[in-house]
Amino acid sequence: MSVLTVPLRKLIRRNPAPASVRAVETRSASVLSAVEILPNDPLYSLCLSASGVIDLETLRLESDAVRQLRTAGIRLLIPLVNQGELVGMIQLGARMSDQEYTSDDLRLLGNLAPQAAAALRVAHLAYQQQVEARRRERLDQELRVAGIIQQTLLPKAVPSIDGWQFAAYWQPARTVGGDFYDFVPLQDGRLMIVIGDVTDKGVPAALVMASTRTILRAAAERLISPGEILRRANDVLHPDMPPKMFVTCLCAVLDPHTGRMQYANAGHNASLQRTCDGVIELRARGMPLGLMPGMTYEEKETILAPEDTVFMYSDGLVEAHDSERDMFGMKRLETLIGEHRGGDALIAYLRDALFNFTGAEWEQEDDVTFVVVQRHMQPSADPESGDGDSTVLDEFESPSEPGGERAVMERVARAVSAVDFPPARIERLKTAVAETVMNAMEHGNHYRADLPIKVRVQADARRLSVFVTDQGGDVPISQAPTPDLEAKLAGTQSARGWGLFLIKAMVDDLHVSATPTDHTVQLVFHLAGAHDAK
Repeated sequence: MSVLTVPLRKLIRRNPAPASVRAVETRSASVLSAVEILPNDPLYSLCLSASGVIDLETLRLESDAVRQLRTAGIRLLIPLVNQGELVGMIQLGARMSDQEYTSDDLRLLGNLAPQAAAALRVAHLAYQQQVEARRRERLDQELRVAGIIQQTLLPKAVPSIDGWQFAAYWQPARTVGGDFYDFVPLQDGRLMIVIGDVTDKGVPAALVMASTRTILRAAAERLISPGEILRRANDVLHPDMPPKMFVTCLCAVLDPHTGRMQYANAGHNASLQRTCDGVIELRARGMPLGLMPGMTYEEKETILAPEDTVFMYSDGLVEAHDSERDMFGMKRLETLIGEHRGGDALIAYLRDALFNFTGAEWEQEDDVTFVVVQRHMQPSADPESGDGDSTVLDEFESPSEPGGERAVMERVARAVSAVDFPPARIERLKTAVAETVMNAMEHGNHYRADLPIKVRVQADARRLSVFVTDQGGDVPISQAPTPDLEAKLAGTQSARGWGLFLIKAMVDDLHVSATPTDHTVQLVFHLAGAHDAK
């Protein structure tokens, strides 16, 4: 409830501030303590039922609030009631002319009260909306940062092994999700491949996902067997697993020299192996991680012959629904894999099939993750070819001012539409550009209006580059150390301070150069090949 105690003349000319308590202004302009009327005071009930001005000098009411008001020099009380609720009041002391309030004064106050009450309620609602908008904005920012942090936990690139091709796709249903995948080189030359799904979505699932990934990697340093890796992860996760949460996980260990793949499964979807004879499921028994202590996990193995493909996935694919609530389903997936030649092109093929099935209005229900492993793909074209003449897509300057990174980010995104750049990577490009431009404006140019940043967007047949140049002189660009990820996820360290570490997570390559007068950061995005698997 707001209390308005300014002189009437000023009251008419200014807007009441919401949820504030103002002190009495007397003839000598001295400030007295404000008087608060509690809901359990009899005066509060009187204010709700009063039809006009309350004269405290003639009022007979046993009330602590009345006594305090009289002590403070308050003569008149005008309740401000709107829709049956006391939203505030006007408290008036003696007139500055020492004359009594006239009937015209009282009539004016009575006419003013309904208008002031309505205006005060509107002010209250507007203030609440502003508070809620700021809360949502902070939450959106926290989720965006959490999503970026989560992406840094995923492999930056798929493995490059002669005679093999690997590809991956990850799309959370929300800003952050519970699906994850990983490639972990082992000391004996083998490769551990992991895909998992944490129950629930959002930030809680992301935190469990981060812990699970760390535990699996730690177990792989001492254990080679996929069943033993899952057993160890389950024992570590179970004591601290939040209620009603668990992790399904598939762990495979591949020997690239022989094609032998050992695997164990903790309640995850069975992988599918495409062979010359058809598609088979790679089944193994095991309970999800974190659900029960002391679990063991069955181990099996398969051999990948030349041109064989193993497809690992999360249930967000097969459990997707169309507009008629029909499910994508396992049979459809097996048919599609059997019809395709495999390799990294299988990911785009299945994404298109999923989109065509669900329709353009589909609201993604669950995280969707794929991992593809194929043996003996044809070698790709010479990576050094196609690096000839570059085309400048856009080149411009932008003033160094807070918030200016958004305009630059959108302009770069429009320029990139001229090349074959996957839409799924546009958001990564925009995030990297915005962070780089903000650093250049703030730390390079110190937000000086007379020092604009320069941006150039260019592309050749193989890659897209964005150059951001500030005029920071010969002061070197800060190379921030790798952040303490566990501390940031636990909330004990600020989400800021990622510096170039965060930008590197968004791009395929990054180069920093300097002259005596400026700094330039080059963001590189590959346009084709295995790098697109991020």
